[in-house]
Amino acid sequence: MQHEQPSPTTDVFYLHNHHQSRLYGELSHTTTARFLSLILHSSSFLLMAAPAIAQATSELELVQLPTMPIISNPNTPDVVLPEPEPQPVVEPLPSLEDLLPQLEIAPNHPQTSLEENPGEIIIEQFKVVGSTVFSAEELAAVLEPFTGDTISFPELLQAQAAITELYRKQGYITSGAFTPPQSLQGGTITIQVVEGEVEAIKIHNTRRLNPSYISSRVELGTTTPLNQEQLLEKLQLLQLNPLIENLQVELAAGSSPGKSVLEVNIEEASAFASELSLDNQRSPSVGSLRRRLQVSHGNLVGFGDRFDFSFFNTEGSNSLENISYNFPINPRNGTIAFSHSRGISNVIEEPFNILDIESKSRTYELTYRQPLSQTPTEELALGLTASRQEVQTLLGIDNIGPFPLSDGADDNGEIKISAVRFFQEYSKRSSQDILAARSQFSFGIGVFGATINDSEPDSEFFSWRAQAQYLRLLTSDITLLLRSDLQWSNEPLVALEQFSLGGHFNVRGYRQAFLLADKGLFTSAEVRATVLRIPEWNISLQLAPFFDFGTVSNNSNNELEFSNLYSLGLGLRFSLGNSFFATLEWGIPLVDVENAGNSLQEQGLYFTVKYKLF
Repeated sequence: MQHEQPSPTTDVFYLHNHHQSRLYGELSHTTTARFLSLILHSSSFLLMAAPAIAQATSELELVQLPTMPIISNPNTPDVVLPEPEPQPVVEPLPSLEDLLPQLEIAPNHPQTSLEENPGEIIIEQFKVVGSTVFSAEELAAVLEPFTGDTISFPELLQAQAAITELYRKQGYITSGAFTPPQSLQGGTITIQVVEGEVEAIKIHNTRRLNPSYISSRVELGTTTPLNQEQLLEKLQLLQLNPLIENLQVELAAGSSPGKSVLEVNIEEASAFASELSLDNQRSPSVGSLRRRLQVSHGNLVGFGDRFDFSFFNTEGSNSLENISYNFPINPRNGTIAFSHSRGISNVIEEPFNILDIESKSRTYELTYRQPLSQTPTEELALGLTASRQEVQTLLGIDNIGPFPLSDGADDNGEIKISAVRFFQEYSKRSSQDILAARSQFSFGIGVFGATINDSEPDSEFFSWRAQAQYLRLLTSDITLLLRSDLQWSNEPLVALEQFSLGGHFNVRGYRQAFLLADKGLFTSAEVRATVLRIPEWNISLQLAPFFDFGTVSNNSNNELEFSNLYSLGLGLRFSLGNSFFATLEWGIPLVDVENAGNSLQEQGLYFTVKYKLF
């Protein structure tokens, strides 16, 4: 077949890490000559096959990792935003009445006694003490109707009630005002404000989850004076927490006026999950049929700490896709995460299987992520990742062993990348749509034995990656999905950091990562229409026509034979309850390319079958 990239690296095997791709190994046109010079002496067959090998070398391709949920650990250079669930409608958030059904809003403060006061009072001015929320001007405006005239005692009660109502309208439901015992001579009346506060938070019915995990997050909404909207926001965030199935709160009178006790009753959700899946989203070079097991626990030791494990294999590869541990370090959902992945891959696709190419890879990452702003419908977060990637390729033919098969590899066939990655994430949702966006700046650094070259690409680089996804509910049965992915760099990159096009997740209708380059753009539009729904069995079937487009370019002299890919197609999406999910997609390439094999991928067909065990 004709290939998009006659000169730079063209054969890449990915190690699938959580939310991103990892290269196993590479074979390039620039190294083909020296490669053949070492192996052609091994047999007369290889000597005769040399031209075919040189031509077919360009047909080995890269595989991009499948989409996985990003909310927990979006920390790697090729992070893919999460694919929306079959039903994108956002469930309504619980109201204050739902969360606080027994809320007592009667002010818990002393009341002025009618018997202690005369019938009429001459008021020249009011003096309001104890208020930290409203200015003197705001309070004076509320009390103006009662100032400068003779008023009755019931009108004095109305004046203090006006202050209480001012607090109530702003959501300070446990704050209030009263007139303390005082001399009523001189025309100045003092009104005391008692601003409500929560003196204790009591957590009930937790099983594995540490009560401090709940109380520390609720406490963020109980600053003095207690505000209804602030408390509701934090309770709604907890209700959205996957560790919590349900919660109910009661606000009761405390030990003294203005103080309350918050009683929180928790129903924990199951924190353990496991999933089996089967798909054809790996490169045919190492076997496209992938079997995967994923296991996770969202509350490993009781502090909301998350453990993830995933493993997959194909005919030619075995990979510890991800093993990670994520620990919350503050009640604002800041987290520290460590992740590791490793894998071994062998080329099984003819004619390259005779070369016995093997690749080994390892990845280590340490990530800090901190939401700067977080509400039930919107989040803005920043994060920093320190990453280390190591890839080595070996040739089994004639026991050659380690060998440099890609641009940037050293004589031992290794590429080592040390990088610091600064990322920004934003998400916003409503009952009609969901928007998710991510930006990441990657700075390659030459530390810890990282690969440094004089002219070829190495560990010293800079790149920017931006991704966005928008899901819109057009009708109750039709949704629109828009996706985009952009990478920019001003210098040549090693294949580990390059941008790929082709495959299930970007430009369907072509083999996985048919194009690989330093920078690129991908956009996609997809309409999902529900054609069958059986509520009794929780069955849903959707038709999903789509259009994909992508373009790439290089910063080096390695010109691409193809730079643009287009496709359109149709998908089927089937779900049965919350346990079974399957997709089948057929992409029709609009750019004429010659396929190297007869796999389903090369026919434009992609499938996924997932079953949640727990």
